[in-house]
Amino acid sequence: MISILKSCAFVLIFLCAMCQFAGAADSKVSERVGAVLFRDKGCAYCHGAGGVGTKKAPSLVDIRKNKAWPPAKITDQILNGGQKMPPFRESLSDQEIAELVAYLRAKKRPAPPEIINSQPATPPAPAPVPPPN
Repeated sequence: MISILKSCAFVLIFLCAMCQFAGAADSKVSERVGAVLFRDKGCAYCHGAGGVGTKKAPSLVDIRKNKAWPPAKITDQILNGGQKMPPFRESLSDQEIAELVAYLRAKKRPAPPEIINSQPATPPAPAPVPPPN
């Protein structure tokens, strides 16, 4: 009986550890996706690359440390806008907003991957038409 309890306890501890690992992995993925969204959805246009701030919008670099900006308030700001910021309720999904918040709240913000080719691919030249017979 004691060996069964020990086995159950071991399995329970193992499962708890796996859940924490999966949660950490999910948050890292959300942070990376948020970095791409920040760049591609226009946030960087006003807030600057990495959120450093510009003349158009404030820096977001230290927002995770600012107790006046908990995740719920960041979410509300993205959804409803305010203070010169337009609302993004219609252009971002709940999932995308959660990923942006994860990125903004990340301890070490990931850089989005480089854009390799921003130009549309050039279509191939048409095949030459043979002369009529």
